[in-house]
Amino acid sequence: MRGEAIIVGAGIAGLAAGRALLQDGWDVTLCERADGLPPTGTALGMWPEAMAALGRLGVADAVRENGVLQHGASLLRPDGSAFARVASREPAYLVSRPVLHELLYEGVLERKVRWSSTISDLTALPDADLIVGADGINSRVRHTVTDRGAMPRPLGTVAYRGVVAGSVDEVTETWGDGRLFGITPQDGRTTNWFACVREDVLGEYGAGLSNGELLAELFGDWHRDVARVVSTVNHAQIDRRVLHDSAPLRSMARGHTVVIGDAAHAMAPNAGRGACEALIDAAQLADALGAARTIENGLRAFDQSRRRAGQRTVRLSRFLNRMSTARRFSGVRQRTMSALARFA
Repeated sequence: MRGEAIIVGAGIAGLAAGRALLQDGWDVTLCERADGLPPTGTALGMWPEAMAALGRLGVADAVRENGVLQHGASLLRPDGSAFARVASREPAYLVSRPVLHELLYEGVLERKVRWSSTISDLTALPDADLIVGADGINSRVRHTVTDRGAMPRPLGTVAYRGVVAGSVDEVTETWGDGRLFGITPQDGRTTNWFACVREDVLGEYGAGLSNGELLAELFGDWHRDVARVVSTVNHAQIDRRVLHDSAPLRSMARGHTVVIGDAAHAMAPNAGRGACEALIDAAQLADALGAARTIENGLRAFDQSRRRAGQRTVRLSRFLNRMSTARRFSGVRQRTMSALARFA
């Protein structure tokens, strides 16, 4: 099945869907409110299922060439001692967000994206055989496929992210009282870092601190690797976001409209799966439509294959968000993660 498709959003989900549908013979237009590809961004983990989707899109080899191979992660206490080691059965590639955007875009979608195109009224979209909502957690398209409010759910945590110069060899997450600090490679010259802090912890530090000052207060006395990153952070480049995830949808599709990626199942970043799920959505959407006689049948098959899988990852991410930033029973959570790591 093929025809004309309009994709609202040109992030990872939208670019991947556009690329996959174009490969299958669709006429595709992407509408994106930003004025171009993102110039900055932190590292994203590409797990084997995502690498398979990238292979479907023709960019897996380029991701391997531009990414950093990782086989696991260490979970640490604030003093630097380890309480668990997560060893992956299959490796993941860490690739920067701007590089992934460029790889999905280049050579295929240059003339297909309408930049600076804000869609405030979906009824004003041109007629098309397929509408794909890839417009993120605050998706407007989502309201056309669900009868319920589908508002994002607050997680009670705030994320800080950025990069610093220098390289590291392994992925670590350090867990403390109501907060965590993660460090990963991004490329041979850059280190990716991220922090997640409970809102009630932030409330104890009062107003008036800049993001950089707050990070120094929260993490400056942690072990050497964390302290080094915190001391070299460019305060003007810190990305701060209040975290939310998505309530489960009864369906990802209605009629000839479908939502994918964060528009369908936004999740906490703690499992490192958000970009992966968006890529898998895009590849499986194109596959389902290609195998169906009608668009409605294709979207129904896609919904059956992806909705519950995405919702399981949302639940896992929420669980990890709560456990990693817990303020009580630190010994219990460390023993739990140590036990779970043996089965990873």
